[in-house]
Amino acid sequence: MAIKFEVLHVCKQSGARLGRLTTPHGVFETPFFMPVGTQATVKTLTPEEAFEVSEGLILGNTYHLWLQPGNELVKEHGGIRGFMKWKGALLTDSGGYQVFSLTDMRKITEEGVHFKHHKNGSALFISPEDSIKIQEDLGADIIMSFDECPPPYETDEYMKTSVDRTIRWAKRGKDALTTDQALFGIVQGGLNKDLRKYCAEELIQMDFPGYSVGGLSVGETKHEMYEITKFLNPILPFDKPRYLMGVGAPDDLIMNVINGMDMFDCVLPTRIARHGTALTTQGKIVIKNQTYEKDMNPLDPHLKTPVSKYTRAYIRHLFKAEEILGMRLVTYQNLAYLKHLMKEIRTAIKEDRLLDYLEEMKKTTNYFKSR
Repeated sequence: MAIKFEVLHVCKQSGARLGRLTTPHGVFETPFFMPVGTQATVKTLTPEEAFEVSEGLILGNTYHLWLQPGNELVKEHGGIRGFMKWKGALLTDSGGYQVFSLTDMRKITEEGVHFKHHKNGSALFISPEDSIKIQEDLGADIIMSFDECPPPYETDEYMKTSVDRTIRWAKRGKDALTTDQALFGIVQGGLNKDLRKYCAEELIQMDFPGYSVGGLSVGETKHEMYEITKFLNPILPFDKPRYLMGVGAPDDLIMNVINGMDMFDCVLPTRIARHGTALTTQGKIVIKNQTYEKDMNPLDPHLKTPVSKYTRAYIRHLFKAEEILGMRLVTYQNLAYLKHLMKEIRTAIKEDRLLDYLEEMKKTTNYFKSR
């Protein structure tokens, strides 16, 4: 079995979807958020801790695991799940994001992408077929087509060339697949709605088991991001999961759920945690600030987790003393909060009150203040 997806309920107030995703390693209610385990680890957490603060799905990075330790070694362990002793479900990206992020170190051709190794400069090459083969070795339940993630403000001419290539690469990847892993097509096209529609329709004709929306949260405004997801909502198949790649800020999660998205991932909650920013039910807190020097309250008074027993003053002290435990505690908190948020969102969808929940979130947190 690859995967199965069904829509269980549509919120009468917002149009957001509640779904059920069945994978070989678990059944999950959507919408949900997936922590990122780039190198077969969610940074600073054990796999057991990552399981506690996730829905039971995490993401691994094809490009990084291909380079270190190599997909063959991971395969010998039985894939990422055996390698890191992960007991849940798993999704891998395709390496396509690195085509975007390593702009200065790569050359795109029809055949694939020539890279320089981001650490030692050695010559590398990856094709759509290579990406699928690596992901087969990594053994995720859900895998991604190899694509180009173009910068959002490129010319329409560049975007059209890029989208056409992404569509051709999607077909090549689909033809190369030899397993029953669920391969998603990735809708690209930047901020150009015509190209987004064209890309989506071409991929829909190929009949993928799910569709990702890529090329957002890469420098465009929040409003521009929401415009694209709202636009794609009626175009993407109703009965297939939609995965918005690389989005994880609390305000972006709820807004894109309203726009019909089901699955999310992002390094944001773990990355900002390591720099001392906590996500809580009351909003963002920069724990290193002097305000918290003598604060005897828990990090998040309204969310009970193993982090709750420590005071803000203690966690601030850990950061000031450059102790790793501070990073670990805030990482745990941030992912626990996003898990809590997504559960609240699913409950609000079930009860047809997601727009009410959005208004409540705007009043009680600072997540929408920086707009």
